[in-house]
Amino acid sequence: MNTPKALLTALLVPLGATLAVAPAASATTPPAPPATSASAVAAASVGPEEAAAAALRSPEAALGRAAHPLRTTDPRGGLADLRPFGRMVGDARVVGLGEATHSSHEFLTVKHRVLRYLVEEKGFRAFALEAPWSTGLRLDAYLLRGEGDLKRIMDEEFQGTYRWWNNAEYRDLLRWMRAYNVEHPDDPVRFVGDDGGFAGAELYDEVSAYAAAARPELAPRLTELYRGLRPATDAETYVDDYLSKPMAERRELAERTGRAVDLLKQRPGTDADAHAWAVQHATAIHQMTTLFAFDWDDPQGVADAMLHRDRIMAENVAWWQQQTGDKIVLAAHNSHIALRTYVPGTYPKVQGDFLREQLGGGYLSVGLTFGRGSFNAFGHDGGVHRFTVGPAEPGTAEHTLDRVRHRDFMVDLRNAPAAARAWLATPHTVKNIGATYPGIADAPRIRLAQAHDVVLHLQQVEAARLLP
Repeated sequence: MNTPKALLTALLVPLGATLAVAPAASATTPPAPPATSASAVAAASVGPEEAAAAALRSPEAALGRAAHPLRTTDPRGGLADLRPFGRMVGDARVVGLGEATHSSHEFLTVKHRVLRYLVEEKGFRAFALEAPWSTGLRLDAYLLRGEGDLKRIMDEEFQGTYRWWNNAEYRDLLRWMRAYNVEHPDDPVRFVGDDGGFAGAELYDEVSAYAAAARPELAPRLTELYRGLRPATDAETYVDDYLSKPMAERRELAERTGRAVDLLKQRPGTDADAHAWAVQHATAIHQMTTLFAFDWDDPQGVADAMLHRDRIMAENVAWWQQQTGDKIVLAAHNSHIALRTYVPGTYPKVQGDFLREQLGGGYLSVGLTFGRGSFNAFGHDGGVHRFTVGPAEPGTAEHTLDRVRHRDFMVDLRNAPAAARAWLATPHTVKNIGATYPGIADAPRIRLAQAHDVVLHLQQVEAARLLP
């Protein structure tokens, strides 16, 4: 295994599950003929009254009675159809919005629409993304004060597997956030990068500036501990070079960054808030070096690394929420925001599970599913390709969700009718497409009621608009 490529792939790819259903990977997958549902089969063998009663007991009919239609995925225009979603959110302080692919247009635009609703109607004030903490600092400075050029920031920060975020949909979302902040300078919307796959130069500069101002006696020691770590190249080159270092050296670097965190924690300055931020920035550096110190050539090492990664993503989101008081919209893959892991062999415990432990009912998990459509992903040749998958196969969760009476809809699984509960508690295959396609965990079997609080289902999606 090539260790750098293994990490760059694994950061955004769900690994380790047996492929239960292999969707066709092609530029154009012809749609399959409509499948006959179990309720339709039952109706054919009984009288009309019995058939009507059976239909009402079907999971799709029961979900249809509980579901609320989604008028559009376009972030512009009215938001009245999202009021039922607001009731589902309730008092949650963090709302995890998933995605069944990393690069489909409608998943990204509906997140923009939901963010806009939660900001305008429910007081949410932060958007967290599966991106490095240092990326979050740069984008937050742009959103708050207009610092830097958005195109340049996105080009420089969204590299490697993070390149899926360098798209027109997220550019529009960030532009909306900036416009909102210009209109509301005293009550802005913030940006949080919660991941640990890179630690940009900004983090080292922030820690050094804090030490120079608040604890100058620590500055020489921190400089020595961080020697050779501050990036001087682009993110993708830095990570590739870092992972080419011998394992012993990577582990020694992780030990050094851990000592830097301890040093800062033991010597607080007079400004408690400034100290807390400095410790968090140093922690983000240590999160990266720890992630890169696992043995990516060992399956157990990969599982340990993924456990570390999901834990730190949850910790970073929870830290921001508790430090700032902001209510947060959290964007990530379904398999990260879920309450239970989709792929236990490689992801022993995921971000959503950690957040539920830390926040209880203050965390809401919203899975986003789709029946058919297209997405961008890496092919096995390493290139970026547009893939299309046909209609959901019988027996999959999406096959039933496609038969709910609304085309696109949201449904609170916690309050599902009795006729749907058994179906929701039974394992069904779901689409779970990561950064590389086909993958080995594209179709795990999960229990929807255990994985998510709410499902937002779209019948069809199209590939996102990647920026050059």
